[in-house]
Amino acid sequence: MARPTANFRCTECGWTSIKWAGRCGECQQWGTVVDVVEASVRSVAAVAPRASQAARPITEIDVDDVSHHPTGIQEFDRVLGGGVVPGAAILLSGEPGVGKSTLLLEVASRAASTGARVLYVSAEESVTQVRIRAQRTGALQPSLYLASETDLATILGHIDQLTPQLVIVDSVQTVSSSLSDGLAGQPSQVREVAATLIRVAKERSLPVLLVGHVTKDGTIAGPRLLEHLVDVVCQFEGDRQTALRFVRALKNRFGPTDEVGCFEMTGDGIQEVADPSGLFLSRSRTPVSGTCVTIAVEGRRALPVEIQALLVKTQAPQPRRVVNGVDSSRVAMLLAVLERRAAMALSSYDVYVSTVGGIRVTEPGADLAIALAIASAVREKALPPDLAAVGEISLAGEIRPASSGKQRVSEGRRLGFTSIIDAEAAHLREAIRIAFASARDERIEVPDF
Repeated sequence: MARPTANFRCTECGWTSIKWAGRCGECQQWGTVVDVVEASVRSVAAVAPRASQAARPITEIDVDDVSHHPTGIQEFDRVLGGGVVPGAAILLSGEPGVGKSTLLLEVASRAASTGARVLYVSAEESVTQVRIRAQRTGALQPSLYLASETDLATILGHIDQLTPQLVIVDSVQTVSSSLSDGLAGQPSQVREVAATLIRVAKERSLPVLLVGHVTKDGTIAGPRLLEHLVDVVCQFEGDRQTALRFVRALKNRFGPTDEVGCFEMTGDGIQEVADPSGLFLSRSRTPVSGTCVTIAVEGRRALPVEIQALLVKTQAPQPRRVVNGVDSSRVAMLLAVLERRAAMALSSYDVYVSTVGGIRVTEPGADLAIALAIASAVREKALPPDLAAVGEISLAGEIRPASSGKQRVSEGRRLGFTSIIDAEAAHLREAIRIAFASARDERIEVPDF
C-alpha cells in the first residue's frame, strides 16, 4: 500500500501532517498549519557560473567595500558593531509605542545630513504624520524622502527611481505582495516581502532597515524564517512609563551580540545616554534601610543598580511576594536561603523587591545585593552608601563569583563604591556580617548568626 502524502505543513517550523490540525504538533503554535500542494520531484541541471561569480580563495576576497559606515548615533553603532554594512538587512523589533519609528527616523536624518539619499517608507502612517514627528524631533533633511506605501511593487519602484543609499521600511508586517496570497502580516506575506527586500539589498549593496512587530509574549511576529533571513536582529526594549530605552543585538553577522545601547525618550525625540551610571541609583542623601547596590553587566558595560526591598508584617497565611525588575523565582529562592541558611524568619512578612530606574536585572550576579537588601530591611538597618555587592548565591548559602568580576569591581570603585562585597566572602552569613559590621553604630547591635 502506498504511503500517504503529507498535505499540511506548519508555516513556522515546517512540521508536516496528513490531516489538518489547529495547533502545530512541533512548535505548538496556533493557526500555522496550512494546506500545501506537493510538487513533483524534479532534478536541477547544473549551470556554469559566470566569470565574475566564480569561486575564489577566501584570502583574495576584498572586504574594503563591506566596512561599517557609522550612522551618526554612537549608541546604535555600538550595537551594530560599528555602523551599517552595505547590503545588510537589519530587523528592529519592539513593543508598540517604545520608540522604534522615532529611533529609525533619527537614523535616517543623521544619514541624510551627510548628503546621502534616504528613503523612509511608512506603511502605517501618512507622510504628513511622519513629517510632523520629524519637525518635532528636528529630523528635517532635504535628502530624506518619505513615502506612505503598503504595496511591495510600488516600494521597489521608489527604490528604482531614487536609487537611495539607505532604505527604511516601517513595518515589514504591513507590506503586502501581489505574488503571495493572504493579507498583510500573514506568514506567507511576511516571508515574500522580507525575501524580496533582502534580495534587492544584496544585489545593490543597499542597507535596508526593517521594523518588526512583536506578539504579546515579546517574540517577533511572523514566521521564524524572518529572523534567519536578515543579517542583524535588534530588540528595542523599555517601559513606556519610563524614559529609558535599550537596544540589544540578538543576532549580528557583522559584530558582537553582547553590546547594549542606552537611549532616553524626551519631548524632542530620542537622545543618547553615553554614561548611564547614575540612572539606576536613588538620589536620597540619607541612607535608608532595605537598599543595596550591585554592579550589573549589560553587554560590555558595568552599571551600578540599586536594589530596594521592603518588608511588611502580615497575618495572611500566604505572604505576598511582589517584584519589579528582578526575577520573581530567584527572589523566592533567596528568601528560602535567607531563612534556612541565615536564620531569618521571613515567612510572616510581605516582601517587595524592586530596582531603581526601571531597569531589569535577571543575572545571578545580583543575588548578593538582593539578599543584603532584604537583610537590611528585616533588621531596619541601613547599609553604608559606599557599599556594593556582587555575587551568585547557591542553595547552600555559598557565594560564587559573577562573570566579569574584575570589570565590575573596577567600575564600582571608579564610581565611589570603596567597599565591595563579592565572592571573597565564602558564605552568605559571612557577607551579612561584613556588611553590618561596616555599618556599625552605637544604636543598633551587629546581628549575630
